[in-house]
Amino acid sequence: MKLKYFNIKDFDSPDDPGSGTLMDKEFLLLLDKAREISGTPYIINSGVRTPTHNKSVGGKSNSAHLSTRQGGPCAVDIAVKGSRDRFLILKGLIEAGCHRIGVAKSFIHADGAKDLDPEVTWVY
Repeated sequence: MKLKYFNIKDFDSPDDPGSGTLMDKEFLLLLDKAREISGTPYIINSGVRTPTHNKSVGGKSNSAHLSTRQGGPCAVDIAVKGSRDRFLILKGLIEAGCHRIGVAKSFIHADGAKDLDPEVTWVY
């Protein structure tokens, strides 16, 4: 799979080099489209997480980041530098079709989990 804006390594779990290849392909295409719409770089803080890494960062047991998810991990945390950056990233994600978004001061979580609540936005 060829992505315009990302290297598959951007999605690796820090404790499992090469794990970015496990990411859900449909979700990666959505992210690439969102990045195109946003017109601002997406710095991925977290993509795939092994169960061990997920636990160490306080992730939920059913996290869409997990390497053990059927269909592959389908979540990212994108670094945010400020209000304008946050707006552009949110705009891109929503217009590209992402319907599960969490907003924090320093990052935006986006996921494509079909088995979790649809069309939700939350704050950290």
